[in-house]
Amino acid sequence: MDRMYRVLGFWTAVMAIFFYLGDMYALSLLFFGQTAFFVLLSYLRLSERMYIYVFGAYLTVFFVGYSYYTVFLLPAGGAAH
Repeated sequence: MDRMYRVLGFWTAVMAIFFYLGDMYALSLLFFGQTAFFVLLSYLRLSERMYIYVFGAYLTVFFVGYSYYTVFLLPAGGAAH
């Protein structure tokens, strides 16, 4: 299970690099933070159950944050150009 967190770290690092190259620096920093979180967590040698609990908590925080953003912060009809 710890290897899967390294895989998550790899893919979040790839996305962070793409966001950085696309001049989306804030989102890039967010994904670099997730990369560090996943990679550091993978070396803690937790039990498989604990890895599942941590991933469930991660998904819950993501869903709450994403829902808050889309309901309260995202402009209606998309961004005006």
